[in-house]
Amino acid sequence: MTLTYSAGSLVSARDREWVVLPDSTPDMLVLRPLGGSDDDIAAVFPAFEDVKGAEFAAPSPTDLGDQRAAGLLRSALRIGFRSGAGPFRSLAGIAVEPRAYQLVPLLMALRQKTVRMLISDDVGIGKTIEAGLIASELLAQGETKGLAVLCSPALAEQWQGELRTKFGIDAELVLASTVSRLERRLDLGQSLFDKHPNVVVSTDFIKSPRHRDDFVRHCPGLVIVDEAHTCVAVEDATVSSKTSQNQLRYELLRRVAEDPERHLLLVTATPHSGKESAFRNLLGLVRPELAKVDLDSEAGRVLLAQHFVQRKRADIRQYLTKKDGLADDSLAEKTAFPSDRFFKDETYKLSPAYRALLDDAIGYASERVEAAGSQGKREARIAWWSAIALLRSLVSSPRAAAQTLTTRSAAAVAANAAEADKLGAPLNSDSADSDVLEGMDVAPGAETDGAGSRLAALAQRATALEGPGEDLKLKDLTRHLKALLADGYSPIVFCRYIPTAEYVADQLQGKLGARTKIAAVTGTLSPQQRIERIEQLAEEAGDHKAARRVLIATDCLSEGVNLQHLFDAVVHYDLAWNPTRHDQREGRVDRYGQKRDEVRVITLYGADNGIDGKVLEVLIKKHRQIRKDLGISVSVPDEMSTGVTDAIVEWLLMRGKGGTEPDGLFAVDEVLDTRAAELESDWNSAAEREKASRSRFAQRSIHPQEVAREVAAIRDTLGSAGEVRTFVRDSLNALGAVLRDGGGLDGDFTAEVSGTPAGLRDALAPVVGSDAVETGKPVPFRTDPAVARGEAALVRTDPVVGALATHILNAALDAQAQGNRPARRCGVITTDAVQSRTTLLLVRYRFHLTLPSRTGEKQLVAEDVRLLAFQGSPKNAVWLPQEQAAALLAAQASGNTDPHFGERTMTRILGQLADISGHLEAHGDQLAAELDDSHRRVRKSVDEIVRGLRVRAQRPADILGAYVYLPATTGETAV
Repeated sequence: MTLTYSAGSLVSARDREWVVLPDSTPDMLVLRPLGGSDDDIAAVFPAFEDVKGAEFAAPSPTDLGDQRAAGLLRSALRIGFRSGAGPFRSLAGIAVEPRAYQLVPLLMALRQKTVRMLISDDVGIGKTIEAGLIASELLAQGETKGLAVLCSPALAEQWQGELRTKFGIDAELVLASTVSRLERRLDLGQSLFDKHPNVVVSTDFIKSPRHRDDFVRHCPGLVIVDEAHTCVAVEDATVSSKTSQNQLRYELLRRVAEDPERHLLLVTATPHSGKESAFRNLLGLVRPELAKVDLDSEAGRVLLAQHFVQRKRADIRQYLTKKDGLADDSLAEKTAFPSDRFFKDETYKLSPAYRALLDDAIGYASERVEAAGSQGKREARIAWWSAIALLRSLVSSPRAAAQTLTTRSAAAVAANAAEADKLGAPLNSDSADSDVLEGMDVAPGAETDGAGSRLAALAQRATALEGPGEDLKLKDLTRHLKALLADGYSPIVFCRYIPTAEYVADQLQGKLGARTKIAAVTGTLSPQQRIERIEQLAEEAGDHKAARRVLIATDCLSEGVNLQHLFDAVVHYDLAWNPTRHDQREGRVDRYGQKRDEVRVITLYGADNGIDGKVLEVLIKKHRQIRKDLGISVSVPDEMSTGVTDAIVEWLLMRGKGGTEPDGLFAVDEVLDTRAAELESDWNSAAEREKASRSRFAQRSIHPQEVAREVAAIRDTLGSAGEVRTFVRDSLNALGAVLRDGGGLDGDFTAEVSGTPAGLRDALAPVVGSDAVETGKPVPFRTDPAVARGEAALVRTDPVVGALATHILNAALDAQAQGNRPARRCGVITTDAVQSRTTLLLVRYRFHLTLPSRTGEKQLVAEDVRLLAFQGSPKNAVWLPQEQAAALLAAQASGNTDPHFGERTMTRILGQLADISGHLEAHGDQLAAELDDSHRRVRKSVDEIVRGLRVRAQRPADILGAYVYLPATTGETAV
């Protein structure tokens, strides 16, 4: 038996119509239901089943609807698409509508045979979305069979959630805590990376030689590396714990990158930290030539531009306008960033009792440091770190101070001075590297040999100072939080230590009003428990507009977690000793999606504790000024800030000697001034290098005009998020649901669906629960695609939205269906929107695509739906431009149309549609040519993946709907 049906043709089998797919063979047809998704694909054997050629049935003139019918039917079709005909195969199936600027990395990637990119957009722009778009597209095109995301364990679950909820990619977590469970389920000799094609992996877990070799051998075809700057080797760095970890990560990535066929995406907001060698090593992973090429030369810049994208907020705040090639400003995008951060520095003073405790503690620390200096280098370093721990915890809170005073110093067990630094520095310094934040919020110890009784007495005095009576810092915090809450803000209070965060949360309970909910999130919780705690706080506080919520957190939340939808203010309760940490804290709320035009930042600092004022003056304020001048933050290397803070501590300890050595005190002041000046000079140089780097490496390989063209094509085919919201609301209203505004984010609402048709309720029950469809429990519809069970996201791929679109479409296509049918295939509308009789056609085109790739040609069948409109009769049709055709969907009826007159009019029009078949075929050929051009345009830089590309329109096109608009004033008849 020979195959008689070509790919894209229609057949009838099993009492329904199907589209023949290219995978069909003479004895087996691979079919997809007409208008269905890939999930409904079936194999049919003509030798055993009745298969016939089919033509799509024409609309019935007796099945008339109102003016909403065409719009609902068109939207239901567009929402149902899961594989569009355009060059972006994945966009029809993802649950996020990307911003125009986020398409730039995707366009760059599709112009490469093997994708190698460094994505370095500023904090909060959406690098995760950009990487996810590339990943989903490569998977959809079959360019890779699997995906691995390498990230810190604290961000692993967030990456897993983003991939699942936004891109429909299910990835397994490979962490130290999960690997045993995963390995127990493997077959003999099987690698877990073969069993699980998509994985999110802890970089620090997989970098060890024990696990690294297995990963490299079975590595997926695409690897995404988050926070890639922590994975580069610095050749001229002194070997330390941190740099040795970087060496291991770098060795892992170097081996992954050795495979020239592997796609590799490096993601970081700080690619150039001031060390040229580190930046070059990062570029060398992307493409070896970039490690050595002269980046100041034209050839070097052109080469880099193919692989490197780096933009700050000012570059994309208003990305597309008419000057970028838009037909009008309707496609222009204004990205929702806050206009700026409003900084307010607030002082507090110590109570007399607290002042006395601090003075005694400084005096004790000064004695210990001086005495240890004569005992050897090891003892001197142990005393130094104990002194810093004591001073920082006292300035933080009484509870942190008490814990530090009764805890043995981590450095006390050191065998030598170098080991003392290795043990003492992580807990007492504030590294800017996000990979060392985890576990660094515990209160450090200060107790050393022979000092227990004296420190215990100080600890008892510290405990007695708890509460707003003696702790004036806490009292001032309460006042500032009340002011923020009164202005409608929801703040995050950042503390340095776990005891401080727990203390502040305890003390604030009941002091901010009965409606205010308070929660603490610290390193005592796992990353997943932190998210759950925040979600619980949001739920307890109520909806977004009426919320009164305060989150107390340590720096375990200062990287990776997106909190802009729940919080809009930051309070620095404890000053960080590296200003980059402040920027990381503020970046949790000051990012894309923040609804506030102004994010407020309050920094509390002690006016009389001897530490805070100088840290603020020398480090924090300078950092803000550079950010304001450049529009971006310039990281402060740890060693630069440490030099200044060491001088501050030394200055303070010298004061603790009671002024007995004025010459020494004067000398320390000079040292502090000198180090501050050196820092400012180095920092200014780093800022200038960053400014030059931004200019030199600005993304110029993709022009805004190219992006505007693709954005217009995507939205023309798939619609927009606004269309999905309108469709869902209009459909539910028409089907008998009861809608109420959700009172939350723009567009949120709830719907009681118990009164909708039985078929729809049956489809919704597995998704929203039987309570919602049987008892009328409201179903929340959210604009955010990350929704809880029982909720629906207002995105094309949400199962509730999909079920609604399927119900509307099936009911419209079945003229014999009983019950409420909001969308109809025909309509005759009398309206003031037209001056002469105008017919609007909803036409579905099917295209057979041959797409070359690295793995061979792929045969695809895709669908598109178009609106075509003409004036007059079909025989003498005057065709209207596309924008005029689309505008008819919004035409409102100005009067009733007699049903009998409407039916006669529709019968006459439908009977004459054969006269326009030539135009419909020509339009299909034109669309096919445009699609061919679009595919070639997107991939224009690589001849190998466009050679052999073909797009052909299948004939005949399907007329799904015909709607006649009659002018209200001319009295025109059907003839």
